[in-house]
Amino acid sequence: MAPRKYLIEVEKAKEAKDGKPSIGPVYRSLFAKDGFPPPVPGLESCWDVFRMSVEKYPNNPMLGRREIVNGKAGKYVWQTYKQVYDVVIKVGNSIRSCGVEPGAKCGIYGANCAEWIMSMEACNAHGLYCVPLYDTLGASAVEFIICHSEVSIAFVEEKKICELLKTFPNSTQYLKTIVSFGKVALKEQEEIEKSGLAVYSWDEFLKLGENKQYEFPVKKKEDICTIMYTSGTTGDPKGVLISNDSIVTLIAGVKRLLESVKESLTSEDVYLSYLPLAHIFDRVIEELFIQHGASIGFWRGDVKLLIEDIGELKPTIFCAVPRVLERVYSGLQQKVSTGGFLKKTLFNVAYSHKFSSMKKGLAHHQASPICDKIVFNKVRQGLGGKVRLILSGAAPLSNHVEAFLRVVSCAHVLQGYGLTETCAGTFVSLPNELPMLGTVGPPVPNVDVCLESVPEMGYDALSSTPRGEICIRGKTLFAGYYKREDLTKEVLNDGWFHTGDIGEWQPDGSMKIIDRKKNIFKLSQGEYVAVENLENIYSLVSDIDSIWVYGNSFESFLVAVANPNQQALEHWAQEHGISGDFKALCENPRAKEYMLGELTKIGKEKKLKGFEFIKAIHLDPEPFDMERDLTTPTYKKKRPQLLKYYQVSLFYILGESIRPVCIPSNMDFLHFTLSTEIWTGNVINHHVFSLLVQYKQHG
Repeated sequence: MAPRKYLIEVEKAKEAKDGKPSIGPVYRSLFAKDGFPPPVPGLESCWDVFRMSVEKYPNNPMLGRREIVNGKAGKYVWQTYKQVYDVVIKVGNSIRSCGVEPGAKCGIYGANCAEWIMSMEACNAHGLYCVPLYDTLGASAVEFIICHSEVSIAFVEEKKICELLKTFPNSTQYLKTIVSFGKVALKEQEEIEKSGLAVYSWDEFLKLGENKQYEFPVKKKEDICTIMYTSGTTGDPKGVLISNDSIVTLIAGVKRLLESVKESLTSEDVYLSYLPLAHIFDRVIEELFIQHGASIGFWRGDVKLLIEDIGELKPTIFCAVPRVLERVYSGLQQKVSTGGFLKKTLFNVAYSHKFSSMKKGLAHHQASPICDKIVFNKVRQGLGGKVRLILSGAAPLSNHVEAFLRVVSCAHVLQGYGLTETCAGTFVSLPNELPMLGTVGPPVPNVDVCLESVPEMGYDALSSTPRGEICIRGKTLFAGYYKREDLTKEVLNDGWFHTGDIGEWQPDGSMKIIDRKKNIFKLSQGEYVAVENLENIYSLVSDIDSIWVYGNSFESFLVAVANPNQQALEHWAQEHGISGDFKALCENPRAKEYMLGELTKIGKEKKLKGFEFIKAIHLDPEPFDMERDLTTPTYKKKRPQLLKYYQVSLFYILGESIRPVCIPSNMDFLHFTLSTEIWTGNVINHHVFSLLVQYKQHG
C-alpha cells in the first residue's frame, strides 16, 4: 500500500476469515509516531482542567457576556477565572446542602451562558454526572432524559422553566430541585412547589451554601463526568457515558495537533460560545479553551444578532456547523452579485488569482496579500477581524462553500469529524493543505483508526482505494450507553468502536466520508443504492443547499426533495425571464427541469450508474429543519421522518397519465400506492408531483 503523508501504520491488514470481513491496516497520526501525547501531570479529571487554570491564570478573563444598557447591547463584561471559581464553590456547596451526593445526576437545560459553565464545573468538583438537556428538543425528549438518567436536580434557563413544567408529573418521580439561571415567576414557583419540588432563583440558591463547606470527593480518570444524550435519527435518545479520561485524552491530542501545525492555543485566544453546550462538539472546545486560560464570550441567543456579537467579541477561533457557514457563504455571494459590475469583476479576479496560488501550494496568507488587503479584508472584518481558525463539524460541509471560505476568510478553514461516542475530535483537516478540501483530514493524535470492509455495499478495505466502515480505538471512546448494554455491544467490539460511517482513505492520509452503512436499500430491479454517497455527490451542485434522495424495493428509479439555493434560483429565473417569488419559482416546472438537469450533469460527470440518476424532483423552499422534525439538532437527516412528511409526494411521481383507481378500505394510502400497478413512463409529470406535495403539506 502506498505510503501516506500524515499517517503511520501500527498494525497490518487482516484478510476475511470465518465469515468476518477483511480489515485494513491500523493507522494513527504522524504526529503520534512516538506515541500518544501524555496528559499534563496532575490533570486527571475535568475538574483538574478548570482548577489548574484558575491557579495558573487567576486574573485572566474567562467568561463574558454583553452588557445591556438602556435596552441596548454594549461591550462584553468579563468574570476572571478566580471570580468564576468562587461562584462555582458556592454553587457546589448549595447543591450538596440540598442532599445531593457524589454520583447523582444533575441536569442543565438552556442556552449557553456563564451559569451553564458554572453549574457544569460544580458537577465536576463534586463528582456529579452532568446531564445536558437539549435546548432544541421537545418536552417529550427532555422528559425521557430526566427519567432515564434519574436527574434529581436541574439548572434551567429562566425562559425554559415553562418547558420543564411540561415534563410534570412523570419527571417529578426523580426531579426534586429546580434552580433558575435567573429569576422564577410567581405562577411557575407555585406550580413547582405544588408538585412537591423545591425551586430557587440563581441568587437564592447561592445563599443556600453560605457558611457550609463540603469536601471534594476523590476523582479518578475512569469516573464518568457526563451523560450526553445523542439526538439520534430514530427512536429515543441514547445516553453516552463520557469519562474524565475521554475528555482529558482528547484535550492532549488536540493540543499536540495544533502545536504540530504551529497553531497552538494561548491564553490570548478568544472563543464565541453559541453552538449548544449540550453537544459534545462545543463542550470539548470550551474545555480546551479553559485548559489554556483563554476567554469564552457568550452570544445573546439570537441568530440574527450573531454577526453583531462576533464583531464586538472579535474571536480568534470560530467553530460552526455547516448550516451557519452556508448562511455566511450565501450572504457574501449576495453582496458580491449586487455590488455592481466593477466590484463583482474585481472580486472574481481576486478570488481566481488567490485560489490558483493556493492550488500551487502557497499558504493562504502568502497566496495573495494584496487581494487580502484590498478585497477580502471586509470579509475578515465581518468575522471580527481576528479569526485565524474556522472549524466546521457535526455534518459535512459542501466543497464549494469550504473552498470559497478558505479563499475569502483570510483564515484557515478546517473540517473535522467525530461523534459523541468518540468525544468529538477524531479527524480534522490541516492548515494550508488544499488537497484536503472535501475531506475531514487525518486522525487526531490520540486514536487508532482502521477500515472494515462492507462486502454487501461493495466497499473493500484492502483495495487500492481503501473504503470501508470507519472503526476507532483509543481512550477518547465512550464507556457505553447508559442502561443499554445491548446497544453498546452492537457498536463496541474488542476495543473498537464501529461508527457506521463509510470512509475512504486519501493518498495524503486524510479521510473522506462517503456513505453511511445503514443507508442502503434495494430497487425493484435488484440494484443496491448507497443513498448517502449519492447525496454527497448531488450536493456538489452549487444551486442546491440540501437534498434528500429516496427509493425503495417497489420502484426502479430514485426521486429527490431538494432545498434550492435562493440566490442561485432567482438568478437563473432572471436570466430566463421567469417571474415570481422564491416559493413560486420552486413550484415552476421549468425550474424543476433545470435543477434536474444540473443533477444529471453532475451524475454523468461522476460516472454514476443509470439507476443512480434522479428521475424526479420536488423543490421545497423551506430548508429541512428541526421544527418539522426533519433533522436532528446537528442537522443530520431523519430519514423516517422525511419519508413520513413527503410520502404522498414521493410515491405519486407518475407518468403523463394516471389511471383512476379506488383505494381498498383495508389499505392505507401509502401501501396502496406501492402495491398498485401504475404506468410511469419515461417522462415524469412534475406538475402532478408538485400538486401532491402541496396536498400533503397543506392537507
